[in-house]
Amino acid sequence: MHIRDLPHPDPGTPDARTGGRLLRWLCTQQLGGQTKALAWGLLNTGAMASFPLPVGLAVQAAVDRSGSRLALAGALLALLGVLLTVGDVMVHRTAVTNWITSVARLQQLLARKTTELGSAMTRRVAAGEIVAVSTGDLEKIGWFLEALSRSGAAVLTSVGVCVALVLYQPALGIVIAIGLPVLALAMLPLLPPATRRADEQRERAGRATELASDTVAGLRVLRGIGGEDLFLDRYRSASQEVRKAAVRSARMWALISAVQVVLPGLLLIAVVWYGVRLAQDGRIAIGELVTVYSAVAFLLYPLRHFEELAMAYSFSRPSAKRAARVLALTRPAGGRITDAGPATGDLHDPDSGLTATSGRLTAVVCGDPDAAGRLAERLGGHPAPADGAEDHDAGDGPLSVRLGGTPLDDVTRDAARTVVLVQDKDPVLLSGTLGELLDVPASGRVGTSQALDAAQCVDVLAALAQASADDSGDPMRTRITERGRSLSGGQRQRLALARSLVTDPEVLVLDEPTSAVDSHTEARIADGLREIRKGRTTVLLTSSPLLLDRADHVVFLQEGEVAAEATHRELLHSHPAYRAVVTRETDEETDGFHPPRAPGPDGPEQSAPTAPPAPSGPATQPAPARRTDVIEETA
Repeated sequence: MHIRDLPHPDPGTPDARTGGRLLRWLCTQQLGGQTKALAWGLLNTGAMASFPLPVGLAVQAAVDRSGSRLALAGALLALLGVLLTVGDVMVHRTAVTNWITSVARLQQLLARKTTELGSAMTRRVAAGEIVAVSTGDLEKIGWFLEALSRSGAAVLTSVGVCVALVLYQPALGIVIAIGLPVLALAMLPLLPPATRRADEQRERAGRATELASDTVAGLRVLRGIGGEDLFLDRYRSASQEVRKAAVRSARMWALISAVQVVLPGLLLIAVVWYGVRLAQDGRIAIGELVTVYSAVAFLLYPLRHFEELAMAYSFSRPSAKRAARVLALTRPAGGRITDAGPATGDLHDPDSGLTATSGRLTAVVCGDPDAAGRLAERLGGHPAPADGAEDHDAGDGPLSVRLGGTPLDDVTRDAARTVVLVQDKDPVLLSGTLGELLDVPASGRVGTSQALDAAQCVDVLAALAQASADDSGDPMRTRITERGRSLSGGQRQRLALARSLVTDPEVLVLDEPTSAVDSHTEARIADGLREIRKGRTTVLLTSSPLLLDRADHVVFLQEGEVAAEATHRELLHSHPAYRAVVTRETDEETDGFHPPRAPGPDGPEQSAPTAPPAPSGPATQPAPARRTDVIEETA
């Protein structure tokens, strides 16, 4: 394949079971390119290996004062020079092509994996790890594939030269044939510790990158609480750890470089010393000694290629392992059911026992926010790996979520995404105009204005209209910066909610969709969400009393399993653990809690006094705990 043909029409299906299998798969995908590079490499190294023969012939011709043989030697040198030049240019061209096309193939596979998994990818693999794999690791894998064919040609040529030397001058040839493999293998014991140090440096750099990205993403909040210095000190410490690891790695590679220079030099000295002794004894001629010396000098060149290949492999193997780990995170695109219509019905999670009735607004309360995130992944057809595992085979993890009795794993990925949409607690807004943000695949039942109204985006639209770049006053044409960093947390959340509402899937799963808005806006969003999703299945993962009070049904999960389910008010009366999670009360407050009761014939019955409601916080903070009787009054 040529570079001009990139990107690959189909990057293929990688064998991502192990790093070694991934490397072998990449080699098989580039057999043509590797064969071309090997052929040009043989021409290049073969011409270089042949230089000692005309050089020795020229020296012996000068000693014998033979002009014809000297001219013949000159002609051979000129021919070999042309072949060497052509071979060098072409082997470099084909080897670099192999590098670029292999890296492009992996980049396409990673991009496809990111599209396939979406936001679930960063829950399984750290963001810094993904960045490191898509940059440094791919470069190391490409380096190995580029060096493979060049080194293969050098090794084959070296074997041929050693055999020729043994036949040409057995005494010196045997010394060289024995010494060369010893030199090639002498460096191998140093590679594992060098690789470990380089891997440690790479991991520390990945953690520093992740810390930097998290700091930049939360810079607005850090400035608000005066935490810049704290995080700056953390990054400075992480950066120093990266520097120390880099110095330790560089020391080991400096030692390897010294060995690469010293040992071949010792072999060359030994061959010259032994050859001079043979020439003094009259056992070889001067021209033959020059030929052998030139051959040994040539052999140092493929020796460096072999050492480069060993280094490239030692670097690429852990890199391929990390790349394979990312590529193995997959939800199959195909399913056992391919010709059935869209799945409908109740959404059931066998792992927790949760059932969201079709066409109703179901709220789910989890005491653990991480458990809520894992539940959202499962409901979207992306079961999270088991604790402590990077990934697992099908059958080792949780059972597949069922929609109308049909497991989502049995439905093609595209069909599942059409039916179920999950909005996590930290939705991402890509850069572009507001119109482009809301231009998503949709059913057509919900218009853009309806979705924006339901998400209470009036103030957001007004702010975007004022910031319109073309002075048109049209908020739909206003650009939003990458990840929506020009907006507040509450504004980002509401625009992301409007985008999800426009899509109008059969099942919508929302994980804490109003955690960054104030209570008044949250109440209006709750009403708008209930109205616009009427007749559709909606699952709300939240602990906000305002949202829970608008839900048709509330399910309380403890330790990942359904502990109780009823309406919000019924659970407040009957379930102390639920009441503690929703109202954020302490055990003492829970023991003294007297829930409000229905009004009697003589008027409303008063409950025992409770703690006063906490003051409302800023718009970027989660809604504070609120008294249940106040909520009933505002309801």
